[in-house]
Amino acid sequence: MVPTRFAWPYGGHQVFLSGSFTRWTDHYLMTPVEGSSTVFQAIYNLEPGYHQYKFLVDGVWRLDEQQPYVTDEHGIVNNIILVKEPELVSSVLRLESCNSDSSMELDNGFFRHPASVSGGTHRDPALQIPDSEIHAFRRHITLLLSRYTAYELLPESGKVIALDIKLPVKQAFHIMYEQGLVSVPIRDDLNGQFSGMLSASDFILILMELHNNGSMLTDEELETHTVFAWKEGKYQLNREPDGSVEQLPGRPLIQADPHESLKDVALKIVHNKISAVPIIHKLEDGSMPQLLHLACLPGILKHICRHFRHSPGTLPLLQQPVGRLCLGSSMQKVGVSTSSRLTMLRPNDPLSSALTLLIEDQVSSIPIVDDNGSLLDVYSRSDITSLAKDSAYAHVRLDQTSIHQALQLFYEATGAVNAYKHCTTCLNSDSLHEIMERLSDPAVRRLIVVEAGSKRVEGIISLRDVFNFLLG
Repeated sequence: MVPTRFAWPYGGHQVFLSGSFTRWTDHYLMTPVEGSSTVFQAIYNLEPGYHQYKFLVDGVWRLDEQQPYVTDEHGIVNNIILVKEPELVSSVLRLESCNSDSSMELDNGFFRHPASVSGGTHRDPALQIPDSEIHAFRRHITLLLSRYTAYELLPESGKVIALDIKLPVKQAFHIMYEQGLVSVPIRDDLNGQFSGMLSASDFILILMELHNNGSMLTDEELETHTVFAWKEGKYQLNREPDGSVEQLPGRPLIQADPHESLKDVALKIVHNKISAVPIIHKLEDGSMPQLLHLACLPGILKHICRHFRHSPGTLPLLQQPVGRLCLGSSMQKVGVSTSSRLTMLRPNDPLSSALTLLIEDQVSSIPIVDDNGSLLDVYSRSDITSLAKDSAYAHVRLDQTSIHQALQLFYEATGAVNAYKHCTTCLNSDSLHEIMERLSDPAVRRLIVVEAGSKRVEGIISLRDVFNFLLG
């Protein structure tokens, strides 16, 4: 038997240790380390070999995500430790005081071992990835995307939908809901061009204007109010705190030629903070251009993943855990500065709060959490189009409808069975390659980073975050 030291450095009132070595039935009380209010430890005699374990902290099962862990066939995640023969583990017998970075002597080679949450200022220099490696990685990705054009994104068969600029707004959003569209090009036959895009953000702005006191736009007017009138900016108003209004400036349609490189298409989407770019072929005779496809980041990411799927080892950075790569927004921690904040809401918060954050913070989704910060669901910008079903938006009061109620309307409209299909999660220990594979699915536009076991939200990684890292 080998005396083995376990440590829980994250605080609590009462902490127990349990594992395969106790048959998961007995709980071993851990004691606070002298001089520390957050670190608990226990010494347990173990046979050499692999053992799984977990901590019971104030009645809640917790995982130490900074230590190796495995997921069994039932989806249960446990920490794991390799106990070596006594002559190889003399270091575990030292009973010196530990701090929050304490770790156990074990073989990490076969298990995922995450680093600290991205954005920290107190990272271990040994965990830093050399700038030269990152630059070489980005150069490889850039050269790959520069060699291929937007033609690579065109499907062998399919349909592309465009809405006439004279179409009533109400009918336009019903079509978006029925076709499952997040954004759609606007066709202007009179001027022989595609003049813009209609998106879920437009629907949010319209609903917010509908429910503003003294709104200029009524539900009845949506029956006849055209897409052209809306996109002209007549009702795109930015309300100031003093009640004054300021018309938002318009901008020309951002589009791409089928001969443009995938790199240029990706940069157009990322830099302009849009969800899609229409691929448009202009004819020499000056007639109406042909809409070939809507290029989105998932399609470009799928092209990258297909290239490296059978040889991910050619770029070692693809195997690095995303927790080391500073991707996305992360939770604000004491003593840690972050470049981007993560906004979360509770189920009972009003829908108006979610819509305001989506527009003002320019984010595509907001994690919905319980009082412990554990993930319950996600409210996304595209979810708003579900209110077009049976004109539900006409009966919803944004300040009186909770996010939970809005999500129920979404599930009823889309036929979604449960929240699991609506939000996709990942861990800080997942590799960049795994993250890219998941985000290459067009139905997945972001991943919520959670703590294994407790599902506490630690961050969010969007498609734009990934491409900002890939292209620099």
